Amino acid sequence: MSLNNKVVIVTGASSGIGAATCVHFAQNGAHVVAVGRNLEKLQETGRACTKANLKAKFLLIQADVTKDTQKIVDKTIEEFGKIDVLVNNAGILASGTILDSDIQQFDSIMDTNLRAVFKLTKLVIPHLIKSKGNIVNVSSVAGIRSFVNALSYCVSKAALDQFTKCVALEMAPYNVRVNSVNPGVVVTEVHKRAGMDDEAYAKYLEHSKSTHALGRVGNVNEVAPAIAFLASDAASFITGALLAIDGGKSAMCPR
Repeated sequence: MSLNNKVVIVTGASSGIGAATCVHFAQNGAHVVAVGRNLEKLQETGRACTKANLKAKFLLIQADVTKDTQKIVDKTIEEFGKIDVLVNNAGILASGTILDSDIQQFDSIMDTNLRAVFKLTKLVIPHLIKSKGNIVNVSSVAGIRSFVNALSYCVSKAALDQFTKCVALEMAPYNVRVNSVNPGVVVTEVHKRAGMDDEAYAKYLEHSKSTHALGRVGNVNEVAPAIAFLASDAASFITGALLAIDGGKSAMCPR
């Protein structure tokens, strides 16, 4: 994959898929801009990038994607002078149905999972036009399929998938590609941050073995290479794609 000297912004880079993606880009010669709210965790990501490739440059930006999009772009351009790839990975999860979700939860999830993506994408697009770069959005199997007790999250990811396809069509004349990855259940901290305790999470992971055709859940190092592939020149004829990395979950139906 051709990623040497590419400048890549990865949001939600302090843990999980975002952190693994930063490391994978560094391994493949890219210069990484790691964005997240937790500085200590970001520094861990930075150390992992250095360990992966001593020659790779990286920039850590402590920022909230719902508030600091201009800061992210300005600091990246100040440090590197260009942007080649944007990975919109930052996202939050919350449970709830139409009966018990409130508008505050809906707004919070949409603000992070969709509105922030719109804002950062709009700011980065002029730079991607110059570099003929691309965008990879990190969506979810919940954007492709519907699930009970995750209403706000499912809606946000379905909207993100439509955003991916619309922007892909709009940017195609400028040779800017836009794609999405749609992971199934992947072991990260996102469910615990949404309120699951250790016991509930363990039960969820065990149950999830039966909801994925491959009989297991995924890990972050099975998602990061796919993101890097879509961002690389190896995927030069791919745009508007939603790539399910879900162990077959989106292909399954109840019987």
